[in-house]
Amino acid sequence: MKPFLFAFILMFGLAVMPGVANSQTAIISGKILDENDFPLPGVNVTVMGKQGGTRSGDSGQFRLQVQPGKAFALIFSHTGYKTVQRNFLLNSAEEEMITIKLEKGSTELKEVTVTDERSRREAGLVTINPKQAINIPTPGGGIESLIKVFVGSNNELTSNYTVRGGSYDENIIYVNDFEVYRPYLVRSGQQEGLSFINPEMTRSVNFYNGGFQARYGDKLSSVLDIRYKNSGKAGGSAYISLLEQGLHLEGSGFKNKFSYIIGGRHRSNRNLLGSQETKGNYVPSSADLQGLLSWQFNQKWTAELFGNLSQTKFTLVPEFSQPSASVFSPFFTSNLGMDIYFDGREQDRYKTNMAGLSLNQQAGKNLRLKWMASRFKNRESESIDITGAYLFGERSFDKSQPDFGLIVNPLGAGIFQNYARNFLNINVWNLSHKGFYDRGNHYWMWGISFDHQRVSDQIREFEFQDSAGYSLPYQPGELSLFRALHSNADFSVNRYSAYIQDNITLGDSSGVSVQAGFRLNYNDLNREILISPRAGISWKPMKWKRDIIFRGSAGLYQQPPFYREMRRYDGSINYSLQAQKSWQVSAGMDYNFSAFNQVLRLTTEAYFKSMWDVVPYDLDNVRMRYYGTNNAKAYATGIEARLFGEVVKDAESYLSVGFMRTREDISNDYYYQYNVDSLNRPVDSSLTQNGWMRRPTDRFMTVGLFFQDYLSTNRNFKVFVNAIYGSNLPYNIPNSVKYRNALKIDPYIRVDLGFSALLLDSDKTKRRSHSPFRNVENIWATLEVFNIIDRANTISYLMIKDFSNTTYAIPNRLTPRLLNLKLVARW
Repeated sequence: MKPFLFAFILMFGLAVMPGVANSQTAIISGKILDENDFPLPGVNVTVMGKQGGTRSGDSGQFRLQVQPGKAFALIFSHTGYKTVQRNFLLNSAEEEMITIKLEKGSTELKEVTVTDERSRREAGLVTINPKQAINIPTPGGGIESLIKVFVGSNNELTSNYTVRGGSYDENIIYVNDFEVYRPYLVRSGQQEGLSFINPEMTRSVNFYNGGFQARYGDKLSSVLDIRYKNSGKAGGSAYISLLEQGLHLEGSGFKNKFSYIIGGRHRSNRNLLGSQETKGNYVPSSADLQGLLSWQFNQKWTAELFGNLSQTKFTLVPEFSQPSASVFSPFFTSNLGMDIYFDGREQDRYKTNMAGLSLNQQAGKNLRLKWMASRFKNRESESIDITGAYLFGERSFDKSQPDFGLIVNPLGAGIFQNYARNFLNINVWNLSHKGFYDRGNHYWMWGISFDHQRVSDQIREFEFQDSAGYSLPYQPGELSLFRALHSNADFSVNRYSAYIQDNITLGDSSGVSVQAGFRLNYNDLNREILISPRAGISWKPMKWKRDIIFRGSAGLYQQPPFYREMRRYDGSINYSLQAQKSWQVSAGMDYNFSAFNQVLRLTTEAYFKSMWDVVPYDLDNVRMRYYGTNNAKAYATGIEARLFGEVVKDAESYLSVGFMRTREDISNDYYYQYNVDSLNRPVDSSLTQNGWMRRPTDRFMTVGLFFQDYLSTNRNFKVFVNAIYGSNLPYNIPNSVKYRNALKIDPYIRVDLGFSALLLDSDKTKRRSHSPFRNVENIWATLEVFNIIDRANTISYLMIKDFSNTTYAIPNRLTPRLLNLKLVARW
């Protein structure tokens, strides 16, 4: 762990310290002329990738100190003239004089992102540039991969993430104010397919990892607020890779009253899954089509129609698997392995469609109203019938022996069968209203919402295990199933919610702003009324020379149960399940400062969450199994720090470090410890109460790094690094009180690299009129190397018993090293 962290923190530090190690300089000077050989004053002269620079004087002369012994490029730019680049390599104390001539030409203005300081004042808010989603090298890609840099990860195959000790179901996602959902029956990341969010259609990303305001919904952990584009500007993009392909188009019509953006994607993880331990025929396929249509009737009324169609198919015909718990170190050697031969197949289907309509009214100069209606439909099915025969024991790793790779000392053998026929239909109808009123130092926000949710569920699944000729659990004279679920559920629930919030600015001179409000929530299933007050405060010392903002939040967060939390281990539904509740406090700062000729931003935040009426759960891959009862209390506390900065100009990088502890105390989780005599007969016992235990998401330390750079003499060649470290996680033995937290999942370490080259730049003056690329803005080619260190990360364990009834844990691994090629074109 320590060498890995040290190496990447050192790399990040060295990257932002150019020129520190060499105190000597070189000089480059000269004269800049226009096309008529007249001196050209006011020309910007900058070193590529660096901030600052110089400007030519009235006589066109310039003089600049540069770092010797390293290739660099000078950029000469002036309004109304074509930009010129020259490359140099100077020795220490060398001075070179040059003459540069600029030609008349149009200079395309670069896109400028305006940062609203109000975003720095909101607790827990991380603003993410969606343009980096196409650049970040990860198997999943997308907006969620950027989020994982800040919150950590333990599974690159899923778009799910955990925040501050919360579960996947404690995160809420909005797209243009419409709440979106994900499939519920997914057991592993391999089955998941595409995430809901299309990054090529995304305009802005606001991610709250805690302390979010009353205007956001009733969840415990985080909010992801996505805004799709609606500019009406004609354009589009297309990309193709070995894993995913996509196309998006945007434009306008009817004298710019109508605008649209439409995107389609297709993804197949066949190449990715074919490299995993379980060999067989993988047929994964996911596709979606999304669109946002906007019509402006007049200055006061605008309508938006948002739609999504998504389908995922996953078929697996497994053949064999050879998982291994092999460990080779100077301290001990373990080479336990397992050979499994399969028969049967698995077929999963997930279909989602959503339609939403919103009407925006500018009712007055300071008053804006919004009405929304939406329908979400989710249909899922699982069909599994897989039989396996296994042999496990010590595996030979001596390549000089003929039994290399084989089980040489068998410890156990058996067969198993997994069967499932599960079907789930979820329908959600929503009607809501939002209002915004600006009144001087007060900015009022309110909303009211009605949800009608209907769930129809059928579960038919069992697991049979036979070890050494005995079915488990062994009962003489009976054939028993290891696990069986048989249940039906068909219910509906009406949910009502409302909120009001005031954003207050206490005068410009004080530098203090306050956000205060509360939420109301009620549903007719458990008839529970929830009131959730929340408040946030920020203070920017106006007399300080340093650009620093202190911010904090406190509030009550309550999460009404949905289908997954309500379903117990035996498949029955707890219709009276209460909301999980917590009060949360956080405090931190946002600091902009200059260092190493760069403008950096450092944010820190400490937090504490106290939770009660908690519904405990076990986590296996991405499948969550809840207890279905409010029988626990819990807490989470930690501190996070994030550094944002352009290591080189126009190439922002992030470094995030977090420390956390989260524990839970489940009521009545006791067991008896028996003492036995020489004949293995119990003679006495003692009662043991577990008390506070690690939660399934308890990860003490996370480190995330997204780094980008380009050549010092050519910014058309770029490199991207995505690195994530997460310390160990507990792994619970299902349905076991005594062995809860008995296992640990090793630290998650992953490094992905991407190398990009510009094949076609934005200079259209050099293209012929009949060129098929005459309207293309740019084309990039990228080579991605996933898991470059080829670490076998563990996601879960397979429990196997030997002939003596001893249980062994065989790790289930994630993806190994893999290459991916990607081509992206924009116009």
